[in-house]
Amino acid sequence: MDSRELLRTVTQAARNHARTLYHRLVGRHLPRILAVTLLLAAARAGGAATTTLEALARENARALVAVACCCAAVAYAYAMSRPRPVYLVDLAGYKPAASHEATRAESIRRFGLAGDFTGESMAFQRRMMERSGLGEATHFPASLFALPVDMCLRTAREESEAVVFGAVDELLAKTGVPPADIGVVIVNSSLFSPTPSFTSLVVNRYRLRHDVVSHNLSGMGCSAGIIAIDLAKHLLQVHAETYALVVSTENITLNAYMGNYRPMLVTNTLFRMGGAAVLLSNRRAERRRAKYQLMHTVRTHRGGASDRSYACVTQEEDGAGNVGVSLSKELMSVAGEALRTNITTLGPLVLPLSEQLRFLATVVLRRVFGRAGVKPYLPDFTAALDHFCIHAGGRGVLDELERSLKLSAWHMEPSRMTLYRFGNTSSSSLWYELSYCEAKGRIRRGDRVWQIAFGSGFKCNSAVWKALRTVDGGAGRDAGAWAQDIDALPVHVPKVVPIVDGDGANGDDGDRHDAASHVRPE
Repeated sequence: MDSRELLRTVTQAARNHARTLYHRLVGRHLPRILAVTLLLAAARAGGAATTTLEALARENARALVAVACCCAAVAYAYAMSRPRPVYLVDLAGYKPAASHEATRAESIRRFGLAGDFTGESMAFQRRMMERSGLGEATHFPASLFALPVDMCLRTAREESEAVVFGAVDELLAKTGVPPADIGVVIVNSSLFSPTPSFTSLVVNRYRLRHDVVSHNLSGMGCSAGIIAIDLAKHLLQVHAETYALVVSTENITLNAYMGNYRPMLVTNTLFRMGGAAVLLSNRRAERRRAKYQLMHTVRTHRGGASDRSYACVTQEEDGAGNVGVSLSKELMSVAGEALRTNITTLGPLVLPLSEQLRFLATVVLRRVFGRAGVKPYLPDFTAALDHFCIHAGGRGVLDELERSLKLSAWHMEPSRMTLYRFGNTSSSSLWYELSYCEAKGRIRRGDRVWQIAFGSGFKCNSAVWKALRTVDGGAGRDAGAWAQDIDALPVHVPKVVPIVDGDGANGDDGDRHDAASHVRPE
């Protein structure tokens, strides 16, 4: 971190502190101070004779009316200046039918039949999948099960429509909200952006009203779900007494890579079919049944910091013309830098003062006084946050975040089990993770949930939610996509789980194992 970036970081932290103190003073304490002052003034004046007050009122009637009007105007302006609360009414994650499930061995076999992969590329994909953290029942679209694979616009639309409609149908059934009451629609899909847009698809399907505010987000990677939430938050400050429907998905049909360029092969072993829908509202009446209230969103964009941040995740063509997503070897380093910038902004908003002072002290000692021997202090976010939903981008990402944030296996369980059961579903993975917390009965009233997502560009985005009520666990209404699996989870997933072919061989020249023996309930 150079001196300019350090100055920007410290300046941003100071602004966050000032903003927090201002809102605490003006939002919480100033009305109380004014009320106490008025009471003291009234008590002091209480000794005056009633006749004196009546005479004063008669002589200054117009002035008193003017003062009263001014007070009412100030009170109204203060009330209108306060941000509208944003509630999460409910959420729904899409679970494809069992016919879309494939074991890891079946996935590798289908890759071999579908693409012109060399033996080296097939061996590389096998090794990556053995270390990926994925389980034996992740989901593929039907287009990639066909022989030959049917990668076209029609099948891509079929996949996305099944996911989007499935998630929204379940969400509307759970909430009972009429589609006509929805005033804002936001859909994010990074790699597939058809015409008409996904928002138009939703508006048409559910016959939404003509003045609905719609935004279609694309090209923003796996962090687009938090960007959509942040956009909805700002729109709900403008449009009163309404609902915002946010849908996060990704398309696999047109984004499976069929070439042999190694940086692009990794995505084949991680990305799977999935999506989620979330219903937000600024209606105060919804607080009684809403699950969460949005407390903070923090967006960090490192694209302007360096070219390596901008180019570490790119969609491009290989030498043979095959389109895929290339992941740079510097991805983990870039993600770490983005995370540090993000938590520098988020920290003053959520951390207790003691943690903030420790962090600031180490920065001053290292950068101002040149004490290179002082270890950087990473704040203990578990002191302020109860649940962590970290984007299930892959085992390597989760391992690094567990180490960096000093989280326990319990904190990482929702992310690891989402990766195991559903794979990397891009921006929607955060909602599968939150749904896992609910299904396990972890969410208690007052708990705070931190969602962290990373995306191309390079971006790191955060959202912090406060639980407004306790969510019942188990395989009931709130289990959603986890209903059939929650009682069997969590399971222990070793760092390497050999893939067993149909004939019992694991494809490499090493020992033969039963893959199921490496995955056991915890």
